[in-house]
Amino acid sequence: MEYEAGDYQRLQLRQFPPRSLRETAEGKFWRRFQTPVNASQFGPVSHLDFCPVYPYHLAATSSTRVILYDGLTRNVNRTISRFKDTAYSGCFRADGKLLVAGSQDGVVQVFDPSSRGVLRQFKAHKRAVHVTRFSPDKLHVLSGSDDVTARWWDVSSGAQVCRLDGHTDYVRAAGVSPANMETWATGGYDHSVRLWDMRMRNSCVMTLDHGSPVEDLEFFPSGSLLVSAGGNCLNVWDIVGGGRLLRKLSNFQKTVTCVTLSPMAGPDSSASPRMLAGSLDGHLKIFELDNFTVTHASKYPSPILSLALSPDCSSLAVGLADGTLSIRKQVKRKPITGLAAGSLNAHPDGRQPRRVRYGPKLTAANYKYFIRGQSEKAAAGDFRVVARIKSKLAPYDRLLRQFQYRGALDSALATGQPEIVISVVEELAARGGLNAALGGRDAAGLVPLLNHLAAHVTEPRYTRLLVNITNRVLDGYSEVIGQSPEVDAKLLALKSRISRELALHSALLQLQGCLEPILAASMAGLSLAGEE
Repeated sequence: MEYEAGDYQRLQLRQFPPRSLRETAEGKFWRRFQTPVNASQFGPVSHLDFCPVYPYHLAATSSTRVILYDGLTRNVNRTISRFKDTAYSGCFRADGKLLVAGSQDGVVQVFDPSSRGVLRQFKAHKRAVHVTRFSPDKLHVLSGSDDVTARWWDVSSGAQVCRLDGHTDYVRAAGVSPANMETWATGGYDHSVRLWDMRMRNSCVMTLDHGSPVEDLEFFPSGSLLVSAGGNCLNVWDIVGGGRLLRKLSNFQKTVTCVTLSPMAGPDSSASPRMLAGSLDGHLKIFELDNFTVTHASKYPSPILSLALSPDCSSLAVGLADGTLSIRKQVKRKPITGLAAGSLNAHPDGRQPRRVRYGPKLTAANYKYFIRGQSEKAAAGDFRVVARIKSKLAPYDRLLRQFQYRGALDSALATGQPEIVISVVEELAARGGLNAALGGRDAAGLVPLLNHLAAHVTEPRYTRLLVNITNRVLDGYSEVIGQSPEVDAKLLALKSRISRELALHSALLQLQGCLEPILAASMAGLSLAGEE
């Protein structure tokens, strides 16, 4: 009777739960920002704003001044210090030719950034003005004050157009809808977000209850949604749907102080609107707007008070409570295409727009076209397409195929990968060749095995199997202990490793014994309180 030789089945490596997820394309994009340029200010950096036109200068409001940073060099360009007290909310106009800021004394001032001259002063507020914004029509300014009012100003005449009453506590946030420049929203410490139609003057068209003092708010690019920040949560509201609460995001441990949205951010393959939020817990988190999940997070050494992202997503500025201004710039700047490129790359002085340089287009005529993507690593959730190529057996597979069990174990130990060693040991046990692989070794053959046991025997994922191997090795070579100094040194190292692990377990058990009475008493107290 003849038998046909079957194909050898390659050893299937045992899969263990991953210790950490592989970095995604989203994480690579946000980590592409260079080491920050940290500038120490005279006080907390309360507000940041990028100029909407190239080269995207940055206005940082801190203490009694507004510092203007050059968008290309990130160096101080000018300093506006014409304030009698603390300055707040320095913001550029849409064309970048004017800047407005409030102050602790209640005066709203309009400046010329190039000359630092004061062009207008609005003095109707009775208390500190913490929020100022230019209207997209470039002719009006909205200001919010601690006197619980918001006021609408005419820049050309310097007169107050109307006063918006309705808030019962400090007004600390304001924003305009991108879809309609007459629709404004204000937020205050009375936990409310109020929507105003400036054509109706002092008439609130909608009131939203955030549930905690509102620190900041922002409209989505479509203008139909609004996000408000306050407490330790972000609330997303459907304005078109009558002010319905769409989502409440509680991803922070402390108060969320600032929020901003970018129309196009993220990696080139999936560029889309992103929401950035900073908190007093020092975390900056980026949300995608489809499911409002966190795609990236960064930790700063101090509470975050303000943040801003340049229109072309090339610079990220974060202001901290300890007076530190962190400015990060991308190594490679993302080009802006479409209609937005003309406005974003226009120079303020009327010169020709800056030309955006693109890399060579990848086609079949370029060698890089055929090697594209080979250096990219797949993310944790990516689907892998296995290429149908002739499989090449690993050295331990070839030895297993030839029933050379001791050589197969030595080959697995030489890789230094515990997953391969565990898989080979399990295969040897299934074949009944584990004793043959472990026995009959000299000092040179025992040293790699003892090194592997000492390195991985205390790892929970491998402990059960490696403890069994350790017992077999000690039983099989107990009679020859003391004949080789090198083997004795490895056995002492293995003993020391196991002793430290047992001491750690003992300490943890003692800690558990101390905590159990405390937890039992606290649970009993909670049950009694619930019955009362």
